[in-house]
Amino acid sequence: MPLPMQLRPAEHGLTAHRRWVALAVICTAELLVVLDNTIVNVALPSMGLQLRASMSGLQWVVDAYTLTFAGLLLAFGHLGDRHGRKKVMMIGLVGIAVMSIGGAIAADLGQVVAARAAMGVCAAAVFPATLALIINIFTDARERALAIAAWTAMAGFAIAIGPTAGGFLLEHFSWHSVFWINVPVAIGVLAAAALFVPESRAAHVGKYDPLGIVLSLVGITVLVWAVIEAPHRGWVSAISVAAYVGGALCLAVFVWWELRTESPVLDMNLFRIRRFALPALAIAVGYFSMFGFLFMITQYFQGVMELSPLEFGIHSLPFAASIAVGAPMATLIAQRVGTTAVIVLGLMVMSAGMFIAGQVQVETPYLGPVLISMVLMGLGLAIVQGPATESIMSSVSLDEAGAGSAVNDTTREVGGTLGVAVLGSIVASVYTTKVGPLVDAIPDALMEPYQKAFARETVVSVIEIVKAPTNPMFATQKADLVYAMKAASLEGFQFASFVTVGSCLLCAVAVAAFLPWGRPQGDGVLLAWRK
Repeated sequence: MPLPMQLRPAEHGLTAHRRWVALAVICTAELLVVLDNTIVNVALPSMGLQLRASMSGLQWVVDAYTLTFAGLLLAFGHLGDRHGRKKVMMIGLVGIAVMSIGGAIAADLGQVVAARAAMGVCAAAVFPATLALIINIFTDARERALAIAAWTAMAGFAIAIGPTAGGFLLEHFSWHSVFWINVPVAIGVLAAAALFVPESRAAHVGKYDPLGIVLSLVGITVLVWAVIEAPHRGWVSAISVAAYVGGALCLAVFVWWELRTESPVLDMNLFRIRRFALPALAIAVGYFSMFGFLFMITQYFQGVMELSPLEFGIHSLPFAASIAVGAPMATLIAQRVGTTAVIVLGLMVMSAGMFIAGQVQVETPYLGPVLISMVLMGLGLAIVQGPATESIMSSVSLDEAGAGSAVNDTTREVGGTLGVAVLGSIVASVYTTKVGPLVDAIPDALMEPYQKAFARETVVSVIEIVKAPTNPMFATQKADLVYAMKAASLEGFQFASFVTVGSCLLCAVAVAAFLPWGRPQGDGVLLAWRK
């Protein structure tokens, strides 16, 4: 049995300077992967207008990446443990560069979604390797906590800075630029990793588990597809219900198989460790809330406030700043007061932020509830993810670092994917119900069929409606329609916010009730964490 990570000697013999340089390179690789999760959000309105995409189509631009990413994290975590984490990470970086070119030259929505799905596969090779490498490079408990704090801060910062980076690119270039930017960054990180990042792999690995990989990927994909398409096909239609049942059955068989196979892709016994399972749940709920919030706030800033992409990015900077500041501080505070108290606080802060966001009206100014909700959401996520990640990774041995990292990352991505799917579908259902009859009543002479279809789908269509020339006779009716579309989208946001608030509060109660309070005695014995 491998020694606990805190007691196992360092294998690489790196100087302190080389360790921190390696950390900087690894965090840059992480930045590239996480940024791809959010930078595309700003480009969605431009894609929607140019490619005439529906709301579900735009959701798939986001979820195609996160679905393949989430579904293959476990597989690539094990491949890294077996063949070398650095090697797998570098292969993933090459793939991101190549597939980003495919996205940049895409001519229709189907090609964009395909490129995003392929990028998600490559990103799944990079992401678990980053955290596993950090765990193996930093074997001292305090240094490891600082390194994990930097890793979580970078993850949060990348998520939040995406709108600003995307806005800057769209201000000067087309939406294709959000793909082109990945190419030089991936090449630069690839070269730096070859020079400065040491290789590591597990001493003992099991067999491959292809059935487990297929079952998890199919189950997650089918369920998310059902949720995304439900507003259009019907929440209780035959095809939706069949998809719910089919996806749930796949996941149930997956759990059954993982509990019985000799070498599972996901060791279900890890979830018997409270300091592993409950922080993983908190991360999933946190990212469910955050990704849903980002998807909605993108539509709010550009559809309701009618901001340009760059203006949207600048207005979202407080969200990025609160994450960047809060993540490392929360990790270090948790070292003193314990993980449980900090995670519970973070979930409560997120619920407060989302509740405030749900009260926003068309006339609500930015300097007020909008700004406060962003700061609270960012700060809450930062407070949750740093201590939760440190708790998860302290619950596994060095040989299990890749698998532990993959589970940590999978909970993030599954939570985020469901956040976009569930909350986005709630907004779409409310919006379509309210706006559909209004749009149908407009004569075809005033709005073409494709314009009506787009207007029924998303408030982002306001951008095109406002810019379109209008006969002065119909100016009042046009203004009334635009206001009704904005109000309907915010009503949908309110319903979605209630779901998020309830999820965060329920998770906070579960963590407070079942996760041990305080730090384990000794702060270095793996058995103390396995409770």
